[in-house]
Amino acid sequence: MGKTLTEKIIERHLVQGTLERGTDIAIKIDQTLTQDATGTMAYLQFEAMGVPRVQTELSVSYVDHNTLQTDFKNPDDHRYLQSIAAKYGLYFSRPGNGICHQVHLERFARPGKTLLGSDSHTPTGGGVGMIAIGAGGLDVAAAMSGEFFRLKMPKIVEVYLKGELPDFVSAKDVILEVLRRIGVKGAVNKVLEYVGPGIKTLTVPERGTITNMGTETGATTSIFPSDEITREFLIAQEREGEWEEIMPDEDAVYDETIKINLSELEPLIAEPHSPGNVKTVKELEGLNVDQVCIGSCTNSSLRDLKIAAHMLKGKTINEHTVLTISPGSRQVVDHMIRSGEMAYLVEAGARILENACGPCLGQGLAPKSNAISLRTFNRNFLGRSGTKSANAYLVSPETAAMAAIEGKITDPRKFGKLPKFDMPKKFMVNDNMIIPPLLPEEAKKVEIIRGPNIKPLPEFNPIPDKLEGEVLLKVEDDITTDHIMPAGAKILPLRSNIPEISKFVFNVIDEQFHDRSLELGGGFIVGGENYGQGSSREHAAIAPKYLGIKAVIVKSFARIHLANLVNFGIVPLTFVNKEDYDKIDQGDKFEIDLSMLDSGKAVLKNLTKNKEFELTHSLSETDLKELKAGGKLTLIKQKYAK
Repeated sequence: MGKTLTEKIIERHLVQGTLERGTDIAIKIDQTLTQDATGTMAYLQFEAMGVPRVQTELSVSYVDHNTLQTDFKNPDDHRYLQSIAAKYGLYFSRPGNGICHQVHLERFARPGKTLLGSDSHTPTGGGVGMIAIGAGGLDVAAAMSGEFFRLKMPKIVEVYLKGELPDFVSAKDVILEVLRRIGVKGAVNKVLEYVGPGIKTLTVPERGTITNMGTETGATTSIFPSDEITREFLIAQEREGEWEEIMPDEDAVYDETIKINLSELEPLIAEPHSPGNVKTVKELEGLNVDQVCIGSCTNSSLRDLKIAAHMLKGKTINEHTVLTISPGSRQVVDHMIRSGEMAYLVEAGARILENACGPCLGQGLAPKSNAISLRTFNRNFLGRSGTKSANAYLVSPETAAMAAIEGKITDPRKFGKLPKFDMPKKFMVNDNMIIPPLLPEEAKKVEIIRGPNIKPLPEFNPIPDKLEGEVLLKVEDDITTDHIMPAGAKILPLRSNIPEISKFVFNVIDEQFHDRSLELGGGFIVGGENYGQGSSREHAAIAPKYLGIKAVIVKSFARIHLANLVNFGIVPLTFVNKEDYDKIDQGDKFEIDLSMLDSGKAVLKNLTKNKEFELTHSLSETDLKELKAGGKLTLIKQKYAK
């Protein structure tokens, strides 16, 4: 029996367990990446571990999220991150160099390697044929210290592509089609592996768009083979020596199959407030558009900006519509300037933003009240744009450019003839904004720079066998990490200050949550399906822990958030009978017996309603050990102290 591409790479890195689906495994991590919104906390944790230097083949610290500098907090964090990189042996991608996933794909991603990133869209690296997984910052810090990464061996889904994309249909429409079919939780604990003759028609940046947004399906990661298309990309990036061919065996056996004929796809759009609310563009034609945003880690490659520029060439954006462009990297900008194509965007009226995440996570350019905003981004969660009353739609660069011209949602196939443009055979490579690691002897002399906003980590104490408290909040299905711990220009600068950032926990849903939690000494959260989908931000676990949250009881968890809860000592439990969710109200007083946790059981007594419910969990023996100790950091500190 042949092996899938995923099995081949995991098997190379497997240090514990087997390839049997659903079993606990541990893999060696070759590369890590962090960005500044999650990185500051990750490096505080790494420092606490006491390891003198990163143990990976390559680790990169990027600055791309918190680049809106309204006071000292963000720039102070950037100096901290740069000094950490110098001290501990990381590459440092300076502010303005670009978005972590775009730059990593260009300069560092390697076929056959493993990458762990403190950003949920790390699977972008799967576009070159690597296992790239998003995780919480503590898991990434642990990987940098030499720890193995633990996960459930995922099921592997064959996404079989045939045909070729029609004019004005692009890679964004491919992943929107996948989301249309399986939704935002259809690939939890699965890998989406793309195969078939259709993949030969997709460039590496296009593949990266698809693997990037595969995160929104709940997938552990997404991956394409490393083939001659990959080789051409690495040659163009002056990295041919890093290429190797890695393909699935012809007789590889998959757990599930999705078949997509690229030739039959049409422009698609995701309605508010979920990437899974997918319709065809023509179904929504005529809806007036106030704002169009092109960019983000999903659609900011040179190809994406070129198609937008050529559609806008010689035109002026609609008088009622604002257009923003967020390039993915300096390399992209350099090409666009030298080719003259950046001028097409400027002359059309586009507002050119920094090479950073920007509006994708509410870092500037929030839309007006009740706006319709079309975005080439990967998420359109409620309030994520910075304007709670706005409605964000997710589209391709082609659909976005067409809407900017017309001022309303318009099928881009009505543009006329598809503009033709050339992609470079060789990219302009200039790594002068990436600071390489210092030699160990020089690194020892570096002093860590800490601004006044960087506060010490909270204490994480062992959990008792019995938990008592009140249901502080009851929420529905598909609660995202944006609901739990919002982003945005006001909140992101507080990522290294847990007491301050905790004031915004669940602020989108309940503005009184913070005060109520402290007043009652903490308690419990009850939720529905897919609790914690979205970003890898571990602050959605650390901040609730600081407020005294003892356990989260839900119908099901999203993968990364479940791991983050364990990492910081919040007990993640699920209902044995999902109907029991309906028998609980906010304000009910609970008593939870954890004495049988090792056997996968817990008993919930609802003292208010005099009812008893069975609970369970999916935690491994290692997870339970970490949880009982109060979290992963406690155990790692103990290990290195010895």
